Amino acid sequence: MRTVRGWFRDTTGGLPRTFWYLWTGTLINRLGSFVLIFLAIYLTQARDFSAAQAGLVIGLWGVGGAVGTTVGGTLADRWGRRPTLLTAHLGAATMMLALGFARPLWTVAVGALLLGMFAEAARPAFGAMMVDVVPERDRLRAFSLNYWAINLGFACAAVLAGLAAEAGYLLLFVVDAVTTLATALIIFVRVGETRRAATTSAVKGATGGPPRAGALRTIAADRVFLGFVVLNLFGALVFLQHISMLPIAMGDAGLSPATYGSVIALNGVLIVAGQLFVPRLIRGRSRSHVLALASVVMGVGFGLTAFADAAWFFGLTVLIWTLGEMLNSPSNATLIAELSPAELRGRYQGVFSLSWQVAGAVAPVLGGVVREHAGNGTLWLGCAAIGAATAVAHLLSGPARERRASQLTRPTAPTVPVTAVQPPPPQSAEAAATAPAEPVPARTPA
Repeated sequence: MRTVRGWFRDTTGGLPRTFWYLWTGTLINRLGSFVLIFLAIYLTQARDFSAAQAGLVIGLWGVGGAVGTTVGGTLADRWGRRPTLLTAHLGAATMMLALGFARPLWTVAVGALLLGMFAEAARPAFGAMMVDVVPERDRLRAFSLNYWAINLGFACAAVLAGLAAEAGYLLLFVVDAVTTLATALIIFVRVGETRRAATTSAVKGATGGPPRAGALRTIAADRVFLGFVVLNLFGALVFLQHISMLPIAMGDAGLSPATYGSVIALNGVLIVAGQLFVPRLIRGRSRSHVLALASVVMGVGFGLTAFADAAWFFGLTVLIWTLGEMLNSPSNATLIAELSPAELRGRYQGVFSLSWQVAGAVAPVLGGVVREHAGNGTLWLGCAAIGAATAVAHLLSGPARERRASQLTRPTAPTVPVTAVQPPPPQSAEAAATAPAEPVPARTPA
């Protein structure tokens, strides 16, 4: 009992009150994040769109997200975190309702584009505000706790959304809008502006970092890093089929939206229950080997979907590719941090995040086209082939990545801290490995 109590205190204790307001807003928003989970089913069953048309609409959501991430990051630094968050959440709630009432394909497509833009515009401001209010020594466990809340909310939302869909699809949009407004209200009432003058100066280059143009040239010339981004893109193309083509495949098998909600909830449940144990499992092992194994496991999980015809079989595939996701996340998080030069860390993270946004735009469109013209089996077996090819690429490119990470870590280690801070406790370091470099774009809008 003492051990559990001590673990809980070490994991949650000492974090600022503002963080917990943000954490609560995240959990509430995710508990009501119904729309993206069931959008593919809604479009194909309630609106009678084809799989390709549904993929196009979800892809436009991803396009809007790429724009929103870019614009939101700029506004967070220039305008402020709080006004950016409030504007993004109010815009997302409005577009959520508009999308629920949209009927023609073009209005649904425009609504998805704008909703993706507003929803994703909140992510950079939210992340920046978390960094602003949480001391450096506590940031690792803070982001881990936030990731835990995201997956807990996702698991519950998947089940609740299935029940809500039985009462009417419009209810999904209304509840999602209400929880988004609730998050905005928490920020408006309890969270003040956290941007500091030092943050603004840093954006303008006062910290001594290179100008933006030089930063972009540096990233464009970093072949090791860009190769890693491309591999993540291929992995994301496979992974994001779970929110676009998987619900359609389950519908074709005669399964209800509620069944899909229960099956996909297994993903969040398994992550919440087991993610904190993964770092100990892979400690001391080659990251390239772990990433390769994760790609194979995810490929196998999605590949088996080609043969699934019952709820238990679909649930088994979800459990398999979730294990791959859990292996991928900590190695991805630590590697992307070590491949990023200290003075360009934010921009490197931004480019890496764009791989998720690009996948969010391409995956549903590509999946819909392949499924419609080549068949359901071809789509899922193709996912397995991509997973295997990505695994081989990780093994081949791994040594170069580790050499680059070692080169960047050695000279920067003694000079990174601006102020003297205490190193994070061991529990924080382990929890950090569970926080993904990308704030779960595969999930629902924050």
